[in-house]
Amino acid sequence: MPRVGLSTEGVVDAAVAIVDEGGPAALTLAAVASRAGVATPSLYKHVRNLAELRRLVTTRVLEELTGRLTAATVGRSGDDAVHSLMRAYRSYVVDHPGRYGAMEQAPDPDPRVQAASQRLLDVLLAVLRGYGLEGADLIHAARRLRSTVHGFAVLEAAGGFGLPEDLETSYQRLIEMMVGSLRTRPATDAPIAGTALDPRGGG
Repeated sequence: MPRVGLSTEGVVDAAVAIVDEGGPAALTLAAVASRAGVATPSLYKHVRNLAELRRLVTTRVLEELTGRLTAATVGRSGDDAVHSLMRAYRSYVVDHPGRYGAMEQAPDPDPRVQAASQRLLDVLLAVLRGYGLEGADLIHAARRLRSTVHGFAVLEAAGGFGLPEDLETSYQRLIEMMVGSLRTRPATDAPIAGTALDPRGGG
């Protein structure tokens, strides 16, 4: 039976359920239509194409992640906030590897994606400002934090850690490394020797 009153939100719900079960590659309009109980053409009343649906899934994941990080860091500051944020971020990825994997990582011009991305970034920046970071240092720290958590959590969700040592210990040490880097200001922004940005390099 066709689902009566299907909405854009319902289409996204179906899409998220599909990537949760089968991963990002499983997301097709035909799969969503089947799950929603409608013919594929009926989806075009709610989404223009698969690319727009992927953007809507990305927006949903960004909103969910922002909500989890906000709840984890409210009322906290400094090291405590970073610890809580990094654990909440990792937990979301491990709990929802399919939908997190379906989130497009590259910047997107779609205003909905941009707004959701900015809200997530605002949470990260608010936590990092607790270390007195501003300007370029703040952005460098945000990139460092995001790539650190993303890398560990994605590897963990994919079963990429095969050695017997405890993962919690590894992650705790990673958090401590991150916190230590936030307490230490870089001595200089000079180019690294031997790179294309360094006149001593060959590039």
